Amino acid sequence: MTAFQLGPLLYEGKAKRVFQTDQPDLLAVEFKDEATAFNALKKAELEGKGALNCRISALLFEHLQRSGVPTHYLGVQGLRWMLVRPVRVIPLEVVIRNLAAGSLCKQMPIAPGVPLDPPLLDLYFKDDAYADPFLSEARLERLALVSSQERLELEALARQVNTLLLELFAGIGLQLVDFKLELGFTADGQLVVADEISPDTCRLWDLDVADAKERILDKDRFRQDLGGVIEAYGEVLKRVQGVIQGPSTYK
Repeated sequence: MTAFQLGPLLYEGKAKRVFQTDQPDLLAVEFKDEATAFNALKKAELEGKGALNCRISALLFEHLQRSGVPTHYLGVQGLRWMLVRPVRVIPLEVVIRNLAAGSLCKQMPIAPGVPLDPPLLDLYFKDDAYADPFLSEARLERLALVSSQERLELEALARQVNTLLLELFAGIGLQLVDFKLELGFTADGQLVVADEISPDTCRLWDLDVADAKERILDKDRFRQDLGGVIEAYGEVLKRVQGVIQGPSTYK
């Protein structure tokens, strides 16, 4: 690494490690090869996964930034390291669904693949101890995680991201089925997109493949024991690289 010195580990999650650096306004994020599902009840090491997710996320963050969406992203260093601004992450998972899939189809009488127009936006309490539960209006108000105005800003930003990603992915033959976002506030109070945007956090279907299993190019391949996880992530990276210049190396 160059331009900074790596400091102590601040946080380790299922897919990433976050390190302090010798610069107060800079954090280093290492993307891990570990794959998890079902609240980490299912685990595996998939060689190369971290590097793929790091590169995909970096390119998507750069695309969003060029389109006017603020993010915590500053650049990459090597294959699996991303440099970011420190943010106070809001303990909410923002999930936007363009087509019905996954848990939604288990909780509602709606078939997989049914278009949702307008896209459905759901909020979940980000806390593994409580299994990231869905938040009703009353529960969200009770937790007081965001003010009414902050919630409006959060949802507007998430929908802006969805619009941009839908267009991007459609242009490379992929359907953005649904995805989750994490957002946070910078030291000066700016709301930004944080964490990662990758096949770990998005459902992506190949628009040219009809088979319901073969079209999957995301973490569902791991969840459903379909195999070919690294190959699927690699295909996503190849297509994204074809239309987004970068990523930028942090200097």
